[in-house]
Amino acid sequence: MFGFLNVYKPKGMTSHDVVSFMRKITNIKQIGHTGTLDPFAEGVLPVCIGKATRLIEYLADDKEYLATVQFGRNTDTYDIEGVVTETFDKKVSEEEVFIGLKNFEGEIEQLPPIYSAIKVNGKKLYEYARKGQNVEIQPRKVFIERIELKNFDEINQTAEILVKCSAGTYIRSIAYDLGKILGCGGHLIKLIRTKAGGFNIENSSSLEDLKTGVQSFLINPVDVLLLDKVEISDSDFAKLRNGNPIVNKTNKSNDFVILIYNNDIKAVGFRDNNKILMKKVFN
Repeated sequence: MFGFLNVYKPKGMTSHDVVSFMRKITNIKQIGHTGTLDPFAEGVLPVCIGKATRLIEYLADDKEYLATVQFGRNTDTYDIEGVVTETFDKKVSEEEVFIGLKNFEGEIEQLPPIYSAIKVNGKKLYEYARKGQNVEIQPRKVFIERIELKNFDEINQTAEILVKCSAGTYIRSIAYDLGKILGCGGHLIKLIRTKAGGFNIENSSSLEDLKTGVQSFLINPVDVLLLDKVEISDSDFAKLRNGNPIVNKTNKSNDFVILIYNNDIKAVGFRDNNKILMKKVFN
C-alpha cells in the first residue's frame, strides 16, 4: 500500500494514537503523520502509508486553523487543558479584537508555550515545565498569511478566528498574546485544523470511515505534491530503476522533480543541468 490519507483526527486522541490506529487496521508498520495536533484539537492530519513516508519532506507545510479564544483568563498551557494562572475583569469589544489581530499579520516573532515539544538543551520544554524548572525560551519567526475574526460573542467573551500560517506556528501562543495585547488575558478553548498543505477538511476521512477499508481512501502522491511532474518513457524508467540518471528534457535546472510512469510516482529526481539525478526511487 502506497499513498496518503487525509484523516480527520478527532478530539481526545494524540496524533500518534491515529498512527497506531492506522497500523492496527492496515497491518502496516511503515506509517507516519505530518504535523502534530494537540489532543484537544481536531481536524486535518495527513497520514503517509508505506513508502510514501519518504515523501513527507516534499509536501507543502502551510496550515489553516479555526481557533476559538476565551478571553478573561490565562492558563499555564495557553489552552483549555491547563491550570488557570490569572483572571481579568476587563471585557473587550468586537472592534478591539479586530484591531488586536492586526498585530499578527505577516512575519512575526512568537514565543512557543512552555508546554510544548520544542527541545532546549536536549530536553523538551514541557519536561522543564512539569518539574517547575525555569528555562530560557527563544522567540521563533513565523509567517501569518491571513488572520481574521469570524465570530465574536460579547456576552461569553469568545472569539472565533481563522488563521492561515506557516509550519511551526503555535495558535495557543496567538491566543495568549492576543489576550496580553488586549489586557484581558486569553487562552485557546477549541482548535480545528481546516487545511494542511494540499489536504482540506472537506475531503477528510473519519476513523470510522477508514475502518471499512483504507484502499479506497488512498490519495495518489502525484495529486498532492507541489513539485514539477515529468512523464518518462519506457527506456527512462528502466534507467531510473537502477538509480541511473536520465536526460533532462525540460528547460529547468537546480530543483527537485517527480518522475511519473503510468500515472504512478516512480522517483524523485534532481535536475542538474542536462541530467536528472535520482534521489529517491520507488519500486
